Amino acid sequence: MRPAERQTDRSGKLNVRALLLLMVVVLAWGSMWPVNKALLAYMSPIWSVALRTYISMLTLFAISLCLTGLVLPARQDLPVLISMVVLHMVAFTILSQLALQWVPAGRSAVLAYTSVLWAPIGAGVFLGETLSRRRILGLGLGILGLMAIFNPFTFQWGDPNAVLGNALLLLAAMLWAASIVHNRGHLWRSTPFQLAPWQALLAALLLTLAAWSIEGPPQVTWTWHALLLLLFAGIPGTAIAYWAAAVSSSELPAATTSLGLLATPAVSVAVALVLLGEAPSLSLLLALALLIGGIAVGATGPGRPGS
Repeated sequence: MRPAERQTDRSGKLNVRALLLLMVVVLAWGSMWPVNKALLAYMSPIWSVALRTYISMLTLFAISLCLTGLVLPARQDLPVLISMVVLHMVAFTILSQLALQWVPAGRSAVLAYTSVLWAPIGAGVFLGETLSRRRILGLGLGILGLMAIFNPFTFQWGDPNAVLGNALLLLAAMLWAASIVHNRGHLWRSTPFQLAPWQALLAALLLTLAAWSIEGPPQVTWTWHALLLLLFAGIPGTAIAYWAAAVSSSELPAATTSLGLLATPAVSVAVALVLLGEAPSLSLLLALALLIGGIAVGATGPGRPGS
């Protein structure tokens, strides 16, 4: 076999591995929403996030020690490390977990992933990126999806808990989008995965302070089911998925990764049906199709202004 052929085979194997890891990410993150909702039967919302973050922190430190070695964050990376922790790992997770008390898991995942729609708007305002015609079209489809979700004929506008829960999810999605924008505009010194254990450590400390201040000492109904849910949320659902996302995104084109992750809310809807018995409504399925279509349109095609 000639060297060129060996290189082709090697790159092909890397792509297959990257695609498999991307599937792991989609399945793990898609399952997280139903699992997080199931955890609410055993513990309070913020403590459930804090405990799962401690588990993921220990796992991320172990993965880093075994695979890459621990790397202290560069001073230049501290601003983005802090913003990702505060905006995404703390604020987003607290708001979304609180919302899961009143909003079905599948619907929560769909609303949370509107962050991918808001991020291009933030990038246009703060980074000077031009919204192409494709992204404007994608944003329009996403807004139609939101209109389907909040259809006055199907949405319970008279239920204050439903209104509050959905509002918290939209706010959480916008905070996640802000983290994405800061991430995109940052000039990295360390790799995102090298920062992950330190982000998890800081997030765990902040979540513990928030949980103790808001919910008081932890009160957990420990059962084997609760422990398994917590371990899944902390290890494959967060730590391993984060590692797999870092590896797959480094070996696959950005468009492939973005399009692959579109399956995540659909997986959440399916897992919520199996695990929690949450049958999706027609309006939710329509909204899911419009949102996925909108994100796909915006993520594909040439990125030139006006394209």
